[in-house]
Amino acid sequence: MNILIKNVDVIISGSEQNIIRNGNIGIQGDTILFVNAGGNTPPGFNPDKVIDGKNRLAMPGLVNAHTHSSMTLLRNFADDLALEEWLFNRIIPLEAKLGPEDIYWGTMLAIAEMIKSGTTCFADMYLHMDEVARAVLESGIRANISKGPLVSNLRGKPGISVDSEGCMEYFKTWNNQGNGRIKTCVEIHSVYLYDEMSLREAAELAKKLNAGIHIHVLETEAERNNSIRMYGMNPAEACLEFGIFDVPVIAAHCVHLSDSDMEILKSRNVNAVHNPGSNLKLGSGIARVPDMLDRGINVCLGTDGAASNNNLNMFEEMHLAALLHKGVQCNPTLMNAKQVLKMATANGASALGFGDDTGYIDEGMKADIILLDIDKPHLCPVNNPISAVVYSAQGSDVDTVIINGEVVMENRKLLTIDEEKVKYKVKEIAARLSGLR
Repeated sequence: MNILIKNVDVIISGSEQNIIRNGNIGIQGDTILFVNAGGNTPPGFNPDKVIDGKNRLAMPGLVNAHTHSSMTLLRNFADDLALEEWLFNRIIPLEAKLGPEDIYWGTMLAIAEMIKSGTTCFADMYLHMDEVARAVLESGIRANISKGPLVSNLRGKPGISVDSEGCMEYFKTWNNQGNGRIKTCVEIHSVYLYDEMSLREAAELAKKLNAGIHIHVLETEAERNNSIRMYGMNPAEACLEFGIFDVPVIAAHCVHLSDSDMEILKSRNVNAVHNPGSNLKLGSGIARVPDMLDRGINVCLGTDGAASNNNLNMFEEMHLAALLHKGVQCNPTLMNAKQVLKMATANGASALGFGDDTGYIDEGMKADIILLDIDKPHLCPVNNPISAVVYSAQGSDVDTVIINGEVVMENRKLLTIDEEKVKYKVKEIAARLSGLR
């Protein structure tokens, strides 16, 4: 299908030099064919669908670089707790009750929430990942989805099983499916849940599959202490020693990095995911994002799961990321709007393996585009579109979402997901889980 978005202001990327006023965007199939200023359209382009961009702002789709999508099922189940209490005593016992169909419906709810708040691509690690992949395939969203070969006993004791065959079959089934919308990674929850041999085997599996790894790194001080107790080194050092950092890595949280840890991440081109909302809510701390950026580490943004956030709204994460260090360090120049928008778009796309195709609005890129309704009091006037996105916009301002050239939401209506059915199914599951607590 050929789509023309006409008379629209466009943020091409997180740079003030890349803003087009009253432009046209042409989409051919899954690819952006042209982006022109002044409402010009190349001769010979015949659109099948025309979208009027009046009072709209076009921007790259947001990338949620770390979440556990079907934890929407556990939203508001366990709040105001420290991570270890929250995870081991409240969340994991409930997770044991979740079956494949539960995960499918929880993921569909998450995808609905993400699309309605402008996320076009996400990275996921959780349970029953074939069901996550099925939801991604059906909904039209783009995703990097990770399956773990390690079966944890929760405390890193010997005897952990490694399901390499299951992981390899998962990769064979799902990698590059959905016209390239799906990429697969190896999940390693963290270094503190497994023994050294298992971690080395998982790292070798990733190399064999030519795949990346998605892992939690230094989310809390307790994680650092557990790793030192188990291995005589902190998590970043353990990841380096055990071969985990030998492949592309999505490292979630990175809250308690030392200077030497940052040098390790930089030397191995590790992608760090800042999750400000979740880290604040769980009292885990505040990641040293300005220091990471100064060192040239690719830092992106994520929401974490809805059980700890408690939403999947990347506009909130951008807002928090932009404000947090300004206040903590009493420096209003830190984490400017351009940096933060780039973290939520191009940096995330790069971390998830889609950097050659998405993260910008430009000729030849995949058509992952969102349109914001800017004809609202809290966005008027839009003197600086990038500042408006980071400091003023809300997820509910997203009007239209295009992923891989397919319109998946228009005028706030989801077109690939039966929203009412999804909510009904999730409420049924939540009622069952409530009786199990």
